[in-house]
Amino acid sequence: MALRRPFTLPRQLLRPVARSSLGFSSQRKNGLATAVPPVTQDATSSKGPTAMVFLNMGGPSTTNEVEDFLSRLFADGDLIPLGRLQAYLGPLIAKRRTPKIQKQYSDIGGGSPIRKWSEYQCEEMCKILDQINPETAPHKPYVAFRYAAPLTEEMYTRLLDDGFGGGKGGRAVAFTQYPQYSCSTTGSSLNELWKWRNRLEGKRANGNSDVSGAIQWSVIDRWPTHPGLVEAFARNIEDQLKTYPEDKRDNVILLFSAHSLPMSVVNRGDPYPAEVAATVHAVMQRLNFSNPYRLCWQSQVGPSAWLGAQTSDTVQSYVERGQSDIILVPIAFTSDHIETLYELDLEVMEEANSPGVKRAESLNGNPVFIQALADIAQEHLRRGESCSPQMTLRCQGCKSERCLEQKKFFAGDKASSLVV
Repeated sequence: MALRRPFTLPRQLLRPVARSSLGFSSQRKNGLATAVPPVTQDATSSKGPTAMVFLNMGGPSTTNEVEDFLSRLFADGDLIPLGRLQAYLGPLIAKRRTPKIQKQYSDIGGGSPIRKWSEYQCEEMCKILDQINPETAPHKPYVAFRYAAPLTEEMYTRLLDDGFGGGKGGRAVAFTQYPQYSCSTTGSSLNELWKWRNRLEGKRANGNSDVSGAIQWSVIDRWPTHPGLVEAFARNIEDQLKTYPEDKRDNVILLFSAHSLPMSVVNRGDPYPAEVAATVHAVMQRLNFSNPYRLCWQSQVGPSAWLGAQTSDTVQSYVERGQSDIILVPIAFTSDHIETLYELDLEVMEEANSPGVKRAESLNGNPVFIQALADIAQEHLRRGESCSPQMTLRCQGCKSERCLEQKKFFAGDKASSLVV
């Protein structure tokens, strides 16, 4: 993900949605998720249990975790390429920026809510899956963050402790929580998962590969236009539109905001901008193109060229022109974090200084969204694909051997030959 100021990440307040899911299966519980019983893998021939692993960037749950979070983030060349000096520059940048970012997390309540929402969403999705897809039940929820606890290696160790892999086999689904694919987000998380799979279940001490009884992985690598995702976004926008006077409602600008990318990544062929645009178009189609809209980008960091126009500049420009009724829509995020709660709410909206500039609710505990997650997972499990056909293609300008080998692994025997 991109970062706008000397380091600005995600944000937003915790506002659970308490509303029936209407056209989507309802019987969802609001509030805290109930405890999920332990699951163990006893038979390699059974279709269940199934580990459902949510992949995301993560965020520090307390201000004391900020420096470690930033150090991991700036060490990741997939996200923020710093060249051959990355291992040296990353920690220095992280240390310098820690006090400022700690202050930002303090301003949104002392930490990121992304772990709370990720665990809640995954647990509730697994409950639905147990009902609608009993042949792969029970479904066990896991979360693997790239830069904060629970880290990928922690999640993988839990899998092994729970009886998956380690000679017992078992199935696990890596489910990206970035609806739109980017090498810097989903790609980075899969690189990390592949790395720890190789370390913990790959080559043995004698150098020979032994995959018998290892976890069998498949990947849900993108879902930018899934009807349930689109419906959840559309309803949140409609709810916010109702707060404007009826005679002004149709003229409110819908400003979709997504994390930016360096142009070097975009020009390499990263599919993220196109997939974000596809989500925006699908949401507007669901809304019958009722309002004027634009897609813009937030969180640029550093002097290099990034994908624009920037969200903050766009809002200021519209307000200065007298177009001050604007709804910000965080279209690439599945829950609140510092980019919604701080960057949009406490920077962009406050700098606009206009009561007409508002933000659509984040997905968080939205029952329509959680049902969509279950529907996506069910379809994946029933189709039996290791990944989407799109994942077998590398970016046109990709030179990474790690990316090549990771894609071959997750594509599986049937599709690995398509990875070039």
